[in-house]
Amino acid sequence: MSRSAILEQLRALKLTGMLSGYREIMGRTGPITVDQALLELLQAEAAQRQLRAIRYQLGQARFPVSKDLDTFDFAISPVDEAHIRSPYEGSFLAERKNIVFVGGTGTGKTHLAIAIAGRAVRKGVRARFFNLVDLANLLEQEKLAGKGGGL
Repeated sequence: MSRSAILEQLRALKLTGMLSGYREIMGRTGPITVDQALLELLQAEAAQRQLRAIRYQLGQARFPVSKDLDTFDFAISPVDEAHIRSPYEGSFLAERKNIVFVGGTGTGKTHLAIAIAGRAVRKGVRARFFNLVDLANLLEQEKLAGKGGGL
């Protein structure tokens, strides 16, 4: 089978990870075993699918902006950095607990919530961002539609 036919099949099957991996493998100099080539192609496809899944879940989370803990200025905030590191690493997920941020305007609640939830999504957890008004409206709509819910 010619290289162009292989590339065409990879495109037709939408194996984009394998497609980029194939180009890389074929561009190398030196011998490679069939088993090693197949393993690298499968790993490339798995990595591409994981990246697409994370991208999709980040979109589904509906974060208003992208934030990270590295860009949070703990020096000007009353928030204790040591206290935030544990949830950022996902400790609350293993314990099956929720996090609620309460504080005045400009204290960093939204920034921290997005940073922590974004990190969780990158670890494979689904998340959804709501501001309080939107969440209350959604719960009220579900209550009126007879789906239960409520505060």
